[in-house]
Formats: sequence, structure tokens, C-alpha cells
Amino acid sequence: MSMGGFEGMLCSAAAVDVPLPGTATRVTGWLCVEQSGAWGRDVIADEVLGPEITAELAARTKAAHVRPTLIRKPGRSEFTGTRTVLLASSRPEGSWCERFEITDLKQLLDLDLHLLNGPPPKIGAPVTDPLVLVCAHGKRDQCCALLGRPIAADLAARWPGQVWECSHTGGHRFAPAMVLLPSGLTYGRIDAAAATDAVAATHRGAVSMTGLRGRSCYNPVEQVAELAVREQISAGVDDLTVRIQPDIATDPTLAGTAIVTHRDGRRWQVTAHAVALPPRQASCGATPKPVTALVADKIEPLTAG
Repeated sequence: MSMGGFEGMLCSAAAVDVPLPGTATRVTGWLCVEQSGAWGRDVIADEVLGPEITAELAARTKAAHVRPTLIRKPGRSEFTGTRTVLLASSRPEGSWCERFEITDLKQLLDLDLHLLNGPPPKIGAPVTDPLVLVCAHGKRDQCCALLGRPIAADLAARWPGQVWECSHTGGHRFAPAMVLLPSGLTYGRIDAAAATDAVAATHRGAVSMTGLRGRSCYNPVEQVAELAVREQISAGVDDLTVRIQPDIATDPTLAGTAIVTHRDGRRWQVTAHAVALPPRQASCGATPKPVTALVADKIEPLTAG
């Protein structure tokens, strides 16, 4: 399709032929703060959290490599003065999530966000059930609001208290977009049935492949490698670990080789490369730009050891 063929389309419609594997935003630490009502375009901005903490919180989350995320309960709800805060660490092994409440946003500055790079800090209550974030950030892109909110409402009816609408997670062109915490499993282009299957699978410790973009703790090549192996075998959430083969000449967003290891000792070497696709908009109303997608072109079983 030519560049002009995408003009006027929703970005999610323009991206319908873009492969999903390898498109999850890389995040290992999450700071999710309840903010009912409307959100601005930027997650951390004066008009959202107020000028007193915005700059400091932005600097701290950046320094700790933590993703600041706004969350709210699906549907309309009044602000009670108490906010839920979720801390989550998405790692190949040892992922965790804790939950607590605050009554003043300044309390966020009492947190040592570097703790998200280690074991559970016991700041809040441990969360044992998977949590669901569905992007509904309409100020960032209309596709997220139009397509994400119905998914969030449907899931919330099935799993009360475990589902949140959330701010921009990266890749609104793949809306409806969903992230499962603390695993970091990231989904896109899901309908209600696929979203339900993904959440139900996670409750069983399994992984649904429909709409799976990757796991946020990995870079794009590692994501593609893991998904390529999962397409061939059945494996639980934490059964596989991935490490990229070091190559200083290779950009892991464009190409590379990774080793996927099952906890039972099986190993695979997966090679991925980028494929050029026709230009299209990454956001609704944006100027079309060249698009590349990562694909796995070689999956080779390795001997144990």
C-alpha cells in the first residue's frame, strides 16, 4: 500500500499489517499512580499531578529507569482523597508487585524507586493475582480511548479490583493495548475474547499467544526470540529466559541473535532481522514515517549444556 493509502485512517487501522512480536515497550520497573478524571497528554505534567512534585518525580523515575503510569478504575468514579499506588518489577525471574494507598501525592517522593531493581521492598501489601493495565489514554491517541475502554470495562466485570485503565504504554497503533503485571506480558490488537483468554491464562501461570507483542523485560530481538519459541512449545510464564548474543555491531531493535533457555534445560538459538514496511502514521493524525518490523528467520535447537 502506498503512503497515501493510509491517510485519514486511525493509526491502529494503518498498522494492522505490522507484526506484533518485538513491539513491547521495554520496562522493568513500574510506578502506577491512581488519578481519576481526565489526563493530559503527558503522564507526568503539572496539569496532572501538580507543579509541586512533577519535576522531581519525573527526574526520579528517569534516574531509576521506572515507568510512571497513571491508572484509574474503569468507568466513572469520584475522587475519594485516597489513591492506590502499584509498584511492580517485571523481570525474567522474580517479578513482583506491591500495592498501597496514599492521601498526598508528595508521599511519592518518599519512595526509593531504585528498590524496584531488587527484591520486593515490602513497602506495600504483596499482590498475588495478576493485574491488568489497559491503555485508555485518549489525550495521547484516540485509538486507545475508543478501543481500550470497552476492553477494560469487560475485563473489570470479570476480575473486579484487578483491572485498571492506564496512561500511554507505548505503541498506541497497536490498540487495544494491554499489559499484565508483574510479568510485563504486553498485548496489542486484542478483542474482548482475546483479552479474556490472556488474563485467564496468566491466572493459570500460562501464556496466551493471541496478540502477544512481547515481555517488557526484554529488548526487541529477545522478545521476538521468546515468542518464536513459544509458538513451537507450551511454556509457562516464567519457564523461559532469554539473553541476546553480544554483538557490538548489531542494534537489538533491528537484528540480532538470542538464546532462549527453558528451565528444563532445553535451549534454542533464534536469529531475527528487520523487514521494511510502507510508511504509515504511528499516531492518529501524525505524518507517515517508514516502518520496520522484526521477524524471526531461524530457530535452531541447541544441545543441552
